Amino acid sequence: MAKQPKSAITPTREEDYPEWYQQVIKAADLAEVSPVRGCMVIKPWGYALWENIQAALDRRFKETGHENAYFPLLIPKSFLEKEAEHVDGFAKECAVVTHHRLEPGPDGGLVPAGPLEEPLVIRPTSETIIGAMYAKWVQSWRDLPIKINQWANVVRWELRTRLFLRTTEFLWQEGHTAHATSEEAWEETRQMLDVYAEFAENWMALPVIKGEKTAGERFPGAESTLCIEAMMQDRKALQAGTSHFLGQNFAKAQEIKFQNQAGEEAFAWTTSWGVSTRLIGALIMAHSDDDGLVLPPKLAPKHVVILPIYRDDEEKSLVLAYCESLKQELESRQFSGASIRVLIDLRDMRGGEKSWYHIKRGVPLRVEVGPKDIAKNGVFVGRRDTGEKTPQDRTAFLNGVADTLESIQKNLYVRALAFRESHTHTITNLEAFKTFFTSKHEESPEIHGGFALCHFIDGEPAMDAVLKDLKVTPRCLPLNLQDEPGTCLFSGKPTNKRAIFAKAY
Repeated sequence: MAKQPKSAITPTREEDYPEWYQQVIKAADLAEVSPVRGCMVIKPWGYALWENIQAALDRRFKETGHENAYFPLLIPKSFLEKEAEHVDGFAKECAVVTHHRLEPGPDGGLVPAGPLEEPLVIRPTSETIIGAMYAKWVQSWRDLPIKINQWANVVRWELRTRLFLRTTEFLWQEGHTAHATSEEAWEETRQMLDVYAEFAENWMALPVIKGEKTAGERFPGAESTLCIEAMMQDRKALQAGTSHFLGQNFAKAQEIKFQNQAGEEAFAWTTSWGVSTRLIGALIMAHSDDDGLVLPPKLAPKHVVILPIYRDDEEKSLVLAYCESLKQELESRQFSGASIRVLIDLRDMRGGEKSWYHIKRGVPLRVEVGPKDIAKNGVFVGRRDTGEKTPQDRTAFLNGVADTLESIQKNLYVRALAFRESHTHTITNLEAFKTFFTSKHEESPEIHGGFALCHFIDGEPAMDAVLKDLKVTPRCLPLNLQDEPGTCLFSGKPTNKRAIFAKAY
């Protein structure tokens, strides 16, 4: 009996997907649990990923007319209380500061000094504090629109945490805009959803469904929440970004009002939108394999790692000189509008160990260089996405490297899209829906779990009971679907609306 091939990551995805995810993070050295419960330390390779995500998104924000600013981490509790639905939605997740400093205690330790006059909440999101500032800045229709983004950290007191996907503190960006009309605010909401979707698909190689959240899944205090939803390799959904039309709810609570062109007093129309370090979790779960992290080249901290191979000092000087010149030539070439990012791994390690180190970190291309390669003016190239390893002529490799990186980028997207499509099913029968989310089909085990497209009625009590039992949620009403007459899967009543249902992170 042939031995099963070993993988670098144990357990495999098939054996234990949640533990596989944690082991990929560990093997790639992306992050680790911090001494503070529920928080994480993002290590250099993981933070470089976030920096690349930041740079690409920040450029898009500025191209669409937004500016960056910064607002306080601490928010007076009374600010959150002004918008009842908002505070109700976040109350259980808020971390609260009640004392203003520490002082020596009677036993030699430190104890809190006097309490604050008003408790301060560590921001779970910044609508209320930013709204208070907008109320000061807006007097006339000429002051609008205001289109500001901030890169920040937030705190939400999570009970069950998982690195990148759900932590007590995480990094994100949050855009907040104010407009003179409902039409302008809606245009902003849709535009930013499109920005997120384009980034996810073209940079993360992550196919997403653009949709609108149901009332029960909507952002607290919003009139409408638009989102992008992606499928992970365990067939669960991951919300990868949201854009909220807030109407005038927050403007009325924070008194963001202005004199319009008719000379009348009016409340502004506001929006907010954001993505977070959860995107790194999405990258891991959408693309990685049983040998570790797989990264789309556009976001990879390094595009190419060069691995010198030599046996003695004479070979070392020859090989390192060749590697250095190869690095310089690679860096003179462009991929996706920037210089190709290259690392020469000079560590004193066995060649096989070095190669596996970078495989597990997801570097798109590994280039081995030894005396035999130099004699042929060549290189030995390994692709992370396919595992293909080939000897190549140096000049041909250099001339084709940008195309190869583009090929990897597209391959990851096509692969992820094919996976999502093969696990998305239209379901019209309630028993089939229950089976889809509870047990594998004996005849077709591949038809089990994923995205179920179904007719439904938002807020239908019969639906809520079924979904709670199955631990399934309505992810979104896809924006690309036209209304289509049908029957609610849960109540049997007529309806035109369809939604994607899935288990989710």
